[in-house]
Amino acid sequence: MNDFNLDQKYILNTYKRLPIEIKKGRGSYLYDINNKKYLDMFAGIAVSSLGHHHPKIIKAIKKQSKNYLHLSNYYTSKTSVALAKKLVEHSFASKVFFTNSGTEANEAALKLVRKYGKTIDSKKTKIIALHEAFHGRTYGGLSLTGQPHYQEAFKPLIPDIIHIQRNDVKALETVVSDDVCAIFIEMIQGESGVQPLDSDFINAINIYAKKHQFLIVADEVQTGLLRTGKLFAYEHTNLVPDILTLAKSLGGGLPLGAMLVSRLYEDILKPGDHGTTFGGNPLSCATGLVVMQELSNSKMILAVQDKSEYLFQQLENLKSKYPVITEIRGKGLMIGVEVGQKALDIQVKAYELGVLLNVTHQTVIRLLPPLNIHKKELDQFINIFESILKTV
Repeated sequence: MNDFNLDQKYILNTYKRLPIEIKKGRGSYLYDINNKKYLDMFAGIAVSSLGHHHPKIIKAIKKQSKNYLHLSNYYTSKTSVALAKKLVEHSFASKVFFTNSGTEANEAALKLVRKYGKTIDSKKTKIIALHEAFHGRTYGGLSLTGQPHYQEAFKPLIPDIIHIQRNDVKALETVVSDDVCAIFIEMIQGESGVQPLDSDFINAINIYAKKHQFLIVADEVQTGLLRTGKLFAYEHTNLVPDILTLAKSLGGGLPLGAMLVSRLYEDILKPGDHGTTFGGNPLSCATGLVVMQELSNSKMILAVQDKSEYLFQQLENLKSKYPVITEIRGKGLMIGVEVGQKALDIQVKAYELGVLLNVTHQTVIRLLPPLNIHKKELDQFINIFESILKTV
């Protein structure tokens, strides 16, 4: 019995697995058990931003594993301190809380903003979130996620969370009040088909947050760490969040998340208010430090911006030739290609031709390639993508 069948037999069936067994990964490619080579154009859903089997990440794993793999939070860890320092130096934040995942980072933020609200008034507990957002699958993250098909079977959810449509300034005006303690946003909603927030909506958030003293929480689990062409997606705007959540690419392939907190709110959570057994794992932080060093490098930033411009241009050329592409959205190397009901057909044909694509919102090809992908590999994708578009 092969691994795919064993997976179906022994692992709880909560995922729609692709019929492929991966043997190894190298750079921008994955290889199956028959040594068939696949160009990975979504990099573990933005996790493997430095590609697969990056030599510096492997070196960091080997080095740290010789010392220790885990320490309890009664002790400091050299790698977690070094990574926290790096995150603070490259962001608005003054302190970092490490978690194992993005949804755990959002849970920490949820607790912090609720406690913050109660320091002002016991009724200041309401939280604004956006329809079609995705903030995770724990009860807090699920309650923030504005997608009923994820929520319905698990109600009742956490109360006092109000959902409005993204980019709807009038809707925001109707729900803001002194009872709101926070708003949770993604600068670009990935799960809903790579949908950016517009400048008018962002400006309104800034104005009302100041007026009503509520915190801005930017979920950059997917958009963070150079994915959009800047280290953080908020840097494309005039918004500076009070709290930012990270995960996905932060650990370089190992589980790692983080909540970054600005100086004004770094003392809201006291010892005993929150914790985690594995958050800030020394091994994950060792790989996270490599990720931060690589992705905060100015040459790397310019290279991602250059590849982004090139890929957008190539996609726009395809759009002009093939009407199945109706819109191209995103920033950096986070791109959504709207192709309607042909998305799943395109995904299957690409798989057959050795390219792995991700489909989100049923109609969107979501491109999240490794940030260090080569232009010749982008050309390979474009050529195969066009050959498929000719058939649909």
